[in-house]
Parts: sequence; C-alpha cells; structure tokens
Amino acid sequence: MEVRDEKLERETEHQMRVMLKGAVEVVGAEELRVKVEQSIRTGEPLRVKFGMDPSAPDIHLGHAVVLRKLKQMQDMGHRIMVVIGDVTARIGDPTGKSKGRKALSDKEVMENAQTYLEQIFQIMDREKTEVYYNGEWLELLKLEEILHLASTVTVARLLERDDFQNRYKNNVPIGLHEFFYPLMQAYDSVAIGADIELGGTDQTFNILMGRNLQKSQGLSPQAAIFMPLLVGLDGVEKMSKSLNNYIGVKEDAKVMFKKVMEVPDALIIRYFELATDEMPERIDVIKEELASGKNPRDVKLELAEIITGLYHGKEETERARNYYQEAFGRKENPEDVPDLEIPWECSTLRSLLPIAAAAGLGFSSSELRRITSQGGVRINGTRADSLEVQVADGDVLKIGKKHFLKLRKTP
Repeated sequence: MEVRDEKLERETEHQMRVMLKGAVEVVGAEELRVKVEQSIRTGEPLRVKFGMDPSAPDIHLGHAVVLRKLKQMQDMGHRIMVVIGDVTARIGDPTGKSKGRKALSDKEVMENAQTYLEQIFQIMDREKTEVYYNGEWLELLKLEEILHLASTVTVARLLERDDFQNRYKNNVPIGLHEFFYPLMQAYDSVAIGADIELGGTDQTFNILMGRNLQKSQGLSPQAAIFMPLLVGLDGVEKMSKSLNNYIGVKEDAKVMFKKVMEVPDALIIRYFELATDEMPERIDVIKEELASGKNPRDVKLELAEIITGLYHGKEETERARNYYQEAFGRKENPEDVPDLEIPWECSTLRSLLPIAAAAGLGFSSSELRRITSQGGVRINGTRADSLEVQVADGDVLKIGKKHFLKLRKTP
C-alpha cells in the first residue's frame, strides 16, 4: 500500500497554484506537476526559460506580467534562464506582422539587450538570474545539423502560424529564412534543457514548437505556461503606451500610486493576480472581502501600496500614499506640490493659462479655458469663477481632479 506524503503534496499544490496564478493556458499541466513534485523531492530546481526579443521596450506593467511570474518561481528556488535571441534577432521575428520584421545588427542587438536587462533586473534578482545568448549554441551548429532540425517540422505546420498563414493567403512574400525563426527559438529549449517556458499568448506557436522539438530529440518536453495580456486603465484595451492606458515601471511613485487607484473595480483581482507577487491564498481572501461588500476603494489602496512598493520601496510608497490621500482623498492641497514659475506681471488666471499649458500637464490653453468655465479650476481651494480672478505668489492652483501647481512669481 502506497503511503501518502502529505507535506510533499501540500508543497506541490502550493507551487502549482503560484505557477499557474493568472495564467490563461498551460500545456503539459500533468507533466508539470510531476516535474514540480520531483523537484521538491530531490531538491533539484526546475529550469525555467524566458526567451527575450532584444527590441528594448520601455517596460510597463503589461510587459512585467511574465517577469513577475518568473520572479515568483525564482523565489521558490527555481533556475530562471533568460535567453537573449542575438542570432534569431538577426533573422527577424515576423510575429504579428504583415511583413517580415527588420533584422537587427549585432550592435543593435547588444545595445537593446543591455537596456532590456537593466529594466528586468528591477523585477528579478540579478544575482540569481542566468543570462544566455542563443548564439552560444546556434552559431556552433553545422549545416547538416540545421537541415536535420528542419526535417522535424513540415511547411504545413509552419503555415499554421497566423502571420505566415495570412501572408500566404494575401500573396505577401515569406522569406525561407523566416521559417527558421521559430525553429531556432525552439532549439534554445533543447540547448538549455528547459523544464518550463513562459511567455505571452503572442508567443504560443514558438513555445509549443520548443516542446515538440524536445520530444523529437528524445527529451522530456517543457511545460508551456502562457500569461494573458494585461488590460489597461481604460478597462477595455490591452495596456499600451500608444493608448495612454499604461502604468510604467519607471514612473514616479506618486504617479504610479494614483494610476493604480484608477484601475476599474472589475479588474482589481486581475491586477492582484498579474501585477503583484501576492500568494493565491491571499488573493482568495481579497475575493471574499469584495464579495462580502468591502469598499473597492479600500482594496485598491492596498493594491496601489503593493504595486508601488514593488518598484519604489517602502518610504517612497508611503509618501505617495500620503500625497494621494491629501490630494484626492480629503480634497485638500497636498504638501509636496510642484512649482510653476510665472512672470511677476502675471496677475490673473487668464494671463497664466498659456504658461500652465506649457507645463507638460497635457492641457492646451483652450482646454484650460474650457475647464475653468466648467468650474474645474480652484485657487487655494476656492473655485475660480472667471478668467479674471487674481493670482498671487504662493497660490496653489488645482486643475481638474488630479493636477496641482504652486505659483512662484519671478522678476
């Protein structure tokens, strides 16, 4: 009769919950459970692969979804293996494009990779993260070996990839070299012996190709965990700088805190799952609190503290919370208000609006006049009822609900 190891079962279940928290899909879930259990039993960490396209994005919370998951696995003791595609970047990944992506030069690859690495080490532990360039093994392959790899996949299989399929149907040229991109990226999984590969849903084809290539080489196939695209602050579209619905990981703590407080109530749990390192058990409690009628604003205050704390630390987060509550909670002027320098002869609201418009708040002079006419401008807490209201040195100007400026007159 087999004796159950309850401690092993509990730890296995816990790690599985952490790994799959927020995931939109997992391929090879049962194999993953076996790998996790074996890792716990032997003390041998799993090898977790993350393929990095060296395009040097400026990371926002949407980009950080996969990185946060990697950090959670890292905290559980597993090996995070970041693979920078220096060779594959010189092929050019056609993912999601109507035509092949422009291949990068060696210099562009290295510069972009370093920029990206500096950003991801804001999230992951630099000392515990292994970084590889796939040129370390791809440049050693002989032509015979490359042709053998090519024999493991059919053209029909490659044409199942959406972008290839669309281009083929629309008579848009596909270079033969482009077919090698997913194949070479898949070989990365063979080269490092990946147990798990993480990626966004836009990388589904490439990651599953790695799993299939491992099988063809007689290796244990990697489990594939796919993370969803994070919906932005508008509550509709994926987080994107072009849509201005994003939270950047490098943004000032006060800006970050305020933006998190703008997350739609319906997305609170999703942000806890995808943008924080909170354990699934804690998120279960938060779900119960919301279901029991807890004010979503109070829950978002906790969410804002957690997310801001991940990128700015305790002290800056505390200042950001105090600023938010002073500015937007109790409707008072915050203590730490940025100065707006205006000429000494500037004496009315009308005369300073062009200067305020140039201060980088995102308002034009005409928009500021409209906001004023709608009662959206206050001076020292009093609504400005016309553009002829007098202004003085040291006055605090509040524009709309979010923007504060302290007037500083200069000779």
